[in-house]
Amino acid sequence: MSSKDFTYDDVGATRDRPGSCPEGFHPLHVRARLGEGHDVFRRAADAVMTWQMHRALGVGIDATADRAAPDVDVTVTLGGVIKAPCRVVWTVDEPRRAGWAYGTLPGHPERGEESFVVDRTGDGTVWLTVSAFSRPAKWYTIAAGPATRGLQHAYARRCGKVLRELCGGGDDA
Repeated sequence: MSSKDFTYDDVGATRDRPGSCPEGFHPLHVRARLGEGHDVFRRAADAVMTWQMHRALGVGIDATADRAAPDVDVTVTLGGVIKAPCRVVWTVDEPRRAGWAYGTLPGHPERGEESFVVDRTGDGTVWLTVSAFSRPAKWYTIAAGPATRGLQHAYARRCGKVLRELCGGGDDA
């Protein structure tokens, strides 16, 4: 598959224009405090980069690599039934910031992009930010309307809760 296989035009927008939302899409931006210190940051970054956070959420992950990297294909399975094919479009792995975004491919119930980024601020606080823009692509996501967006927000909030549990969230400055 090439970049033309994505089901939306603004591939990479969650990196290039964080917080922006292309016309006709719905934005999502959820930020969760995970804890403090370098150890919490490293554990959280590793859990995000290796799909551990997603698996701990109870979703199925079938990826073509053990770690997020550009062009890695990922199929997320929800409820054992809904298959959501995606491709990683960008990653970041810096001393105070790590994460990635994937974009939707044909067959995904939505069109758009979603990023999962862990960062450690100047005061040592560690955060997870989930940002996305999407719009329905399948009849059932169209029919569900605002309920789909509510589920997306709940999922993003749950990412923060699960990641906080995975990385310990304690003080280790």
